[in-house]
Amino acid sequence: MSKSHAVVHSALADEASQHNNTLSWFDITPADQERVRSLAPIADHVGEEIIADFYAHILRFEDAAQQFADDTQIERVKRGQKKYFQELINAELDESYAEERKRIGGIHERAGITPTLYVGSYAYYLQRLSQSILENGKEDPHKLFGLVLSMMKIAHYDMALALETYVEAREKTIEIHERQMRELPTPVLELREGLLLVPVVGALDSHRARTLTMQLLDGIRDTRSRAVVLDITGAVSIDSSVANHLFQAMTAARLMGAKSILAGISPTVAQELFRIGVDTKTFTTARNLQQGIELAASALEAHSKHSV
Repeated sequence: MSKSHAVVHSALADEASQHNNTLSWFDITPADQERVRSLAPIADHVGEEIIADFYAHILRFEDAAQQFADDTQIERVKRGQKKYFQELINAELDESYAEERKRIGGIHERAGITPTLYVGSYAYYLQRLSQSILENGKEDPHKLFGLVLSMMKIAHYDMALALETYVEAREKTIEIHERQMRELPTPVLELREGLLLVPVVGALDSHRARTLTMQLLDGIRDTRSRAVVLDITGAVSIDSSVANHLFQAMTAARLMGAKSILAGISPTVAQELFRIGVDTKTFTTARNLQQGIELAASALEAHSKHSV
């Protein structure tokens, strides 16, 4: 076996092991699968009626009705849901089943079908099917309870697969937004002669903080500014490493002859600066941007009088 084939084989084995572990986590056994398959005649008999009643029920609610454009879409969704529940009753819970459930969960998420609507439809179906099992079943009550319990195990496993896809999609969306925020440019603005403003918006990581420092120092050199306001009101996710970079930026600005003012400082940032031992006497802080600009203007006036 080649090295590449061995890697693929190992990955497939890991996936199969993880899949089996998940089934074990839900305590799903081959006996549970067989019991659920035995429900097929009842499920086929009442399935369409349950789905029709469910949509008649939810379409009375405005939020749910807005999920559907017209009757044609509703009928298409009904057919898909019937197939979905038939596959549930077939209980062929292999890796391909799990992947297909995740794929469908992704379609639901992209289509805007909320977890509430998804779980609500599932709960309605299970409730009605359980009633039909208890009403039409000829077995003793203990066996009927076992049938319902097995169905609930597999249904909860099935729901978990789809909801994992919802969570993964939301996490991916958040990650994309955070990356976009990190990639936002940080302009160095000359508000007036001798005064620079650096507004920081979005997530500020170490890489972006280093870039900000270089832009700030270049701006001080090019404009010969004597005061700098670093406004972090719109910044998020400032940890100790980033706080240290901010301190270094303001220290470097002071060494170039510019007074540094940190505006919009939050309690969290203040705690981080204190925790890493920053000497706040080396720069000035301001509650907000307006106060920061006023302090910078006063510093420039004082510098002008001193220079005369």
